[in-house]
Amino acid sequence: METNLPSQNLAETNDAKIIKLNRIVLQEEWLEARKQLLLKEKEITRLTDEVNEERRRLPWVKIDKQYVFDTPEGKQTLADLFDGRSQLIVKHFMFSPGWEEGCVGCSFGSDHIDGANLHLAHHDVTLLAVSRAPLEEIEAFRKRMGWHFKWVSSFNTDFNFDFHVSFRKEDLENGKVFYNYKMRHLQSEEMSGLSVFYKDEEGTVYHTYSTFARGDEKTATAYMYLDITPTGRNETGPNFDLTDWVRHHDKYNDNGFVNALGRYVAEEKNKSDACCH
Repeated sequence: METNLPSQNLAETNDAKIIKLNRIVLQEEWLEARKQLLLKEKEITRLTDEVNEERRRLPWVKIDKQYVFDTPEGKQTLADLFDGRSQLIVKHFMFSPGWEEGCVGCSFGSDHIDGANLHLAHHDVTLLAVSRAPLEEIEAFRKRMGWHFKWVSSFNTDFNFDFHVSFRKEDLENGKVFYNYKMRHLQSEEMSGLSVFYKDEEGTVYHTYSTFARGDEKTATAYMYLDITPTGRNETGPNFDLTDWVRHHDKYNDNGFVNALGRYVAEEKNKSDACCH
């Protein structure tokens, strides 16, 4: 009996992509195939639990450097950002000084933050975003997108550089930079990720974890929903990632496109700059 269903259920036509039907079977055969898949799903669940536990056992690094951010409440240190809680999650949002808007991929992920924050704030976790763009540019874009989560500027600090999500242009031009735990060639001065911190009762802050690239995609629950549909993420080109279809949520009816590295390009402007992986 076949239990490995096709991973791609799309066929190209001259006009559109259409779904190719899988084998059509009786309920009994479907149930047996589903139970076989369930065994693998349970394996993933158990392995995920193991990885989560191992993540919690990682050693920590004490933060000795003083970072001061521009926030809607004024100047705040990294310790201040915890807002009375002991755990802090920072979303490294790709938004460089002078950009007209934030990265499309980071915006997609950020559309999921406010709902989660309603619960995280009551479970000893503060979740916010940090970008290098000046605060006034951040606030203008945040207002446009209708987000409520806190978003602060690291414009006058080394924070983004120290956590390897921003890169100086001369370093990009000279060769490889350190991102996602290895040296690599990048085209963008900004990259995405998540970093996690803990503050003890004495106010000492520790870096406990960071993840980059696809490591943070599980926070975008729209992806989790797509993964259980017949066509999955349906990212079939030209870039074979979210740039094939995701837009800022206020631009789905516009005629622009997203370039290979994640910047929205209005048709009439035909820009070629890029922002995200």
